[in-house]
Amino acid sequence: MHRKKIAAALVAVTATSLLIAPQAQAATQTINWQKCFDTPPPGFPPGSERLECGQFTAPMDWNNPGNGKTITIAVSRLKPTTGTAKTTVFTNPGGPGGEGRTLPLVYLDRPKLSENAEIIGIDPRGTGASSNVTCGLYQAFGATDPRDRSKANLDLIYGGMELQAKFCQTKSGELGRHVTTEQTVKDLDLLRQILGKKRVSWLGYSGGSWMGAYYATYFPKTVDRIVLDSNAEFTGPWQAVFDDWGMGFERRFRVDFLPWVAKYDHVYHLGKTGEEVRQVYERTRAKLAEQPVTLLEGTYYPVTLDFVLRGSIYVKEGFDGAAQTLARLAGVAPAQLAAQASYPDAGFGTLHAILCNDTPFQGGRKYLERDAVRDGAKWPLFGYYQLMGTCAYWDRPNVQLEQPTGIGVAPTLMVQSVRDPATPLEGAQKAHRNFKNSVLLTVEDEGDHGIYGWNNKCVNDIVERYLVDGVPPAKDLSCPGVPLPEPGGTTGNALVQARQLATQLGW
Repeated sequence: MHRKKIAAALVAVTATSLLIAPQAQAATQTINWQKCFDTPPPGFPPGSERLECGQFTAPMDWNNPGNGKTITIAVSRLKPTTGTAKTTVFTNPGGPGGEGRTLPLVYLDRPKLSENAEIIGIDPRGTGASSNVTCGLYQAFGATDPRDRSKANLDLIYGGMELQAKFCQTKSGELGRHVTTEQTVKDLDLLRQILGKKRVSWLGYSGGSWMGAYYATYFPKTVDRIVLDSNAEFTGPWQAVFDDWGMGFERRFRVDFLPWVAKYDHVYHLGKTGEEVRQVYERTRAKLAEQPVTLLEGTYYPVTLDFVLRGSIYVKEGFDGAAQTLARLAGVAPAQLAAQASYPDAGFGTLHAILCNDTPFQGGRKYLERDAVRDGAKWPLFGYYQLMGTCAYWDRPNVQLEQPTGIGVAPTLMVQSVRDPATPLEGAQKAHRNFKNSVLLTVEDEGDHGIYGWNNKCVNDIVERYLVDGVPPAKDLSCPGVPLPEPGGTTGNALVQARQLATQLGW
C-alpha cells in the first residue's frame, strides 16, 4: 500500500512538471519590437510613429500546454518619451473580439497617461493579427427582419442561428474551442511575464471590463490598478448582459437621439418632437420592408436601418450621420441613388466563441421566440434582435470560469454613463455591488459608450489620478456628462478613434 502511494505521488509530480515546463519556457520569450509604421498615415495623432509592434506565442490550450500546440498573439506598445514609465497599462477596446493594437494611440492626447505609463495594445487570441478564428464569412445576425413573426421567417431566424453555430465551430476548428476568457487572461499574464513586470495595470472598455475583472480574478496579485469603463455585468453570465441590449438602446434612442434630432428640425426636417421623429422612423422602416432603397453606400432594408441607428447611437458624434441617413431614406433630404493574413470576420468569430464558450446559455428555440416577442414589444428598436441566440445551438466545451468577486483584488474603478446603450447602467450597478473593493464613477446625463480618454475633464482627472498617481477614489462619485454636439460636431471618443485608425491601417 505504501509503495502504491509513493508511485501515485510520483505520477502526480511528473504530470505537474509536464504542465509547468512549457509555461516556464513560454515566459522566457522576448518580443522583437519594431516600429508599426515609419511614417504615420495622414490624420494620425502626433507621436504615432512611436508605436511599436511585436508578437509572442502562447499555448493553444493552457489546460494542456504540453501538447506543443501554440498560437500567436499580436501586441503593440507606446513608451514615454521622457523618463521611466511609472506603470505598465494593458488596454482592451471590448467586443469581445475587438482588435486593440491601435488603442494606445488615442492616449497621445492624454499626456499625463502617455508620458508616465508604458501602454500595451493587444489583439486577443482569435482576432486581429493574432491567430484567428472565423465563421467562414457566414453571418445570420440581421439577415432577416425579426419583427416578422411568421412561421416561415422564424424558421429562417432560428435555422440561421443553428447554422451560425455550425459555421463558427466548424470553420474555427480546434482553436475555436480554446477562445475563452479563461484562456485569454492566461495569455495576458504570460505577456506580463515576458515583459518582466511583477505587476501591471488594466484599462478596459465594454467587453474589456469583463476581461479585466476576470484577469484580476485569476491573477489578483499581479494586477495593480484597474479601470473598467462602460461595464458589462461581469459577475453574471453573458446571457444577462445581452438580454439588456434592447432596453439600453431603446433608452438612448428615445431619451437622447430622438429629442436631439427634433431640436434640429431646421436641419433634418424629421419632426419637431421626439415622437414625431420616431414615427418617421417607423414609417420609413415599413416602406423599406415593401421596397428596399439603394443609395451609393449600399442597399437599405428595415434591418439595415435598425443597424445604422444602433451603431450610430453608441457615441453622440454618430447622431448627425444617422439623422442624415434617416432623412435621405425618408425622402426629406436629397439622396443620390445607385445601381441595383487574417479572416475579415475574425472579430465576429471571436465574439461568438467567447460568448458561447464562456458561460452556459439557458433555453432553446421556444425560449428565444418568447424572449424576442416580449423584448420587442417593450423595446422595438433593437429588442427583437438576439445576438446570443447562436449559443442555444453551440456545442459548448467544458469551461468553468472562476467567479469574479473582487476579493483580494486591487481597488477597481468602474466608469459608467447613465444611458450607455450597449452596457446599461443597471448591469454595471449589479457588477459593482457584487465585486468587492470597487468604486463606481457614474457619469450623469450621458449616454456614450466609452468615456475615458476624450473631452470629459472630470472623468479624465479621476481616472488618471488613479492609473498614474495610484490614488483611487475613496467612495462612489459622479461626474457631469458632455452636452450633445450641434450637427456635424465631434467629440473624439477613444473607441471610435481606435477603430478609425485601425481601419485606415488595414488592421
